[in-house]
Amino acid sequence: MKKIVFLLLIASAFSCKNTQSVTYKDNSDPTKYIKVIKEKDLKEMLYVVASDEMEGRETGSKGQKKAGLYMIEQYKENGISFPKGATDYYQHIPASFLNARRNENLPDSENIWAYIEGSEKPNEVLVISAHYDHVGIQNGEVFNGADDDGSGTVALLEMAKAFAKAKKDGHGPKRSILFLHVTGEEHGLHGSRYYSENPLFPLANTVADINIDMIGRRDVEHAKTNNYVYVIGANRLSTDLHNAVVSQNDKYIKMDLDFKFNDPKDPNRFYERSDHYNFAKHGIPAVFFFNGVHEDYHGKDDIAEKIEYDALTKRTQLAFVVAWELANRENRPVVDKK
Repeated sequence: MKKIVFLLLIASAFSCKNTQSVTYKDNSDPTKYIKVIKEKDLKEMLYVVASDEMEGRETGSKGQKKAGLYMIEQYKENGISFPKGATDYYQHIPASFLNARRNENLPDSENIWAYIEGSEKPNEVLVISAHYDHVGIQNGEVFNGADDDGSGTVALLEMAKAFAKAKKDGHGPKRSILFLHVTGEEHGLHGSRYYSENPLFPLANTVADINIDMIGRRDVEHAKTNNYVYVIGANRLSTDLHNAVVSQNDKYIKMDLDFKFNDPKDPNRFYERSDHYNFAKHGIPAVFFFNGVHEDYHGKDDIAEKIEYDALTKRTQLAFVVAWELANRENRPVVDKK
């Protein structure tokens, strides 16, 4: 009997040790995975997403759908699936929804989503969003939208690749991450509004949204440097989220954070003008990374050749380390403001 009890104790101890080694992962330092985000890869993808072949990615157009297929190919190549509970990479949005507020005769369109399941808190979801539509062809000219928002589109693809690499190495995010490419932003934030009203995962379980919209250029306010990014909205609902952005930047990226447009009195009202807003209005902490408006904003010369790829890379890396922190920290960001 003593021998049996002794063997059971050994087996139990081994089992506990084994369980701990499987569930606990030290994800305190993202440095190795920051390096997965590469300038040459962002550039290669953006030259495709913002090419004439995509015809300006107008909402629901053939060109936008072609861009969507390219994005899905990138996710498949990196072993990243569509979300749990979905049947494919598309969240289909009917034309009736897109045209309900003001009829612009938009056809059916779709959000595109990809997903990495969390290892310890899989039911808590971090959303990383960017719109992939632009304004199409006008007067025979293709408006490529390289910065707006091809830059955010490829940033999501590259961040997803870095998280997939971390997961392959046994350091996958502890919370789940939904990479959400939304349609219809240029017509009134329709895609993100559709998701917020028809979420795949409960909004109550959505810990934050990181939104990336135009991070490949510089504005006139920063004519002498591109080592900056505008941070909008981080502190509107959550001091935790603001602190995470600042601390992760100080620790890993060391970019100048410009909070000018975060002022609630700012006349540009950028806080209400991109897709994070449809999360924030539901009480979900949200941050918007932005390079500001430049001379080619919504113009035909917003092309891949004008992107500053060093800045695009560094800003993508900033969004990544903030996402890493939010996905791996012990507690979700506290909503302490209204």
